[in-house]
Amino acid sequence: MALKDAVKKRTHKERSQPGSRQKFGLLEKKKDYLLRARDFHKKERAIKTLRRKAQDRNPDEFYFAMEKARTKDGVHVAPTAEANAYSQDELRLMKTQDVGYLTMKGQTERKKAERLREGLHALKNRAAGGPPGPSNLPGSSGSSGPGGRLSATQHTIFVESDDEVAAFDAAQHFDTPAELLERAFNRPRTKQLASGSLVVSALPEGASLQKVASAVQRQAARAYEELRQREERERALVRARDHLEFQKKAMGGGRKVKVSGHGAARKEFRWKAERKR
Repeated sequence: MALKDAVKKRTHKERSQPGSRQKFGLLEKKKDYLLRARDFHKKERAIKTLRRKAQDRNPDEFYFAMEKARTKDGVHVAPTAEANAYSQDELRLMKTQDVGYLTMKGQTERKKAERLREGLHALKNRAAGGPPGPSNLPGSSGSSGPGGRLSATQHTIFVESDDEVAAFDAAQHFDTPAELLERAFNRPRTKQLASGSLVVSALPEGASLQKVASAVQRQAARAYEELRQREERERALVRARDHLEFQKKAMGGGRKVKVSGHGAARKEFRWKAERKR
């Protein structure tokens, strides 16, 4: 190692703006000047090029695209797409393909939601529409009702008379303790509890029952949230598919009249009945 490298060198600091010039802001360094100078020369070259084009312009120049050219706030606006580039039949074919794609994606989301719903045995009635929390995860199993919400499953028991209804005991009928009646799954019978023949899985080493239950609740909450998102995505795909289907039918043939009185946000048409040959 050389001696000059072992000697501590002085740390040079950048010069700051003098106190008398603080009103001008930070002191400009060379790297700042280079950026400002390059930007200035770039604009200078662009103005020089435009000035030369204006000097060399032919005042008698004309082509038919000038008739449709337009400017917005002094800036020339070029057409980004050609109008009526496709025929009416080609547009209908494109919308048919779009409807088929949205239908396929909606069916995929529906099947995934159904598989996820089958794996969730602790569904409970969500009257508020929100995802269930850890306090209401256990409960009766449910199925998807109107609007995509989950409705509680009802177990109906048929009896012969009103007296049997008054004397009905659910714990005796299902042969299970009263504390386990709210369960829709994993509901052992009284004989199994008395004989101790239940199979209880061992907890992982170093894990308590409370930690395992908390982890199960978090996992179930994530599954419920995924189910909610998939149901919402399916409804959005159905709305988009119906909108495209409506546009495709509106582009079709036949004499139609727009039906008024249903609000401006919703369009409805009524086709005139025509006899088919």
